[in-house]
Amino acid sequence: MPAPSKIVDEAEVETWFRQGKTYAWMRQAYLDQYGIETSISMWGNYRRRHKMKRRITRDDNLIPWAVEEKHRFRYEVIMLRLEARVRDGQELADRDAKKLRSWLADLEEKNAVVHYDPETEQGFFLVPREEQDTDIIRQPEEKTTKRRRAD
Repeated sequence: MPAPSKIVDEAEVETWFRQGKTYAWMRQAYLDQYGIETSISMWGNYRRRHKMKRRITRDDNLIPWAVEEKHRFRYEVIMLRLEARVRDGQELADRDAKKLRSWLADLEEKNAVVHYDPETEQGFFLVPREEQDTDIIRQPEEKTTKRRRAD
């Protein structure tokens, strides 16, 4: 027999998901409102069981590299994540959409693509577009990311 659900009000939880509340926020809200301890993974499992769309977009065609921790918040990879969301049909906040449009225009103006070299301090570079470049990145010979597309 499965364990009883800790979810008190499914409609409330679905509203929180639609509003984009974080799992950490939901965890704290349940503790504050109901005195019920939950885990981050419980909220992720709820999302998956109810066939809700993932909150993050993974696009291993735009970010095919295993990005070193020291490079994870570089501007180029942030812009690649935003572009992945657009390609996934998600809407961006106005500020993010404006930054992305400007960055893409800059790539086009420079006729450049993004290249990643984990052995360097900077990590990400804009390099001149070459004939084999078919997208906004320089595709590596093989994908090294451990974060493949999911769902």
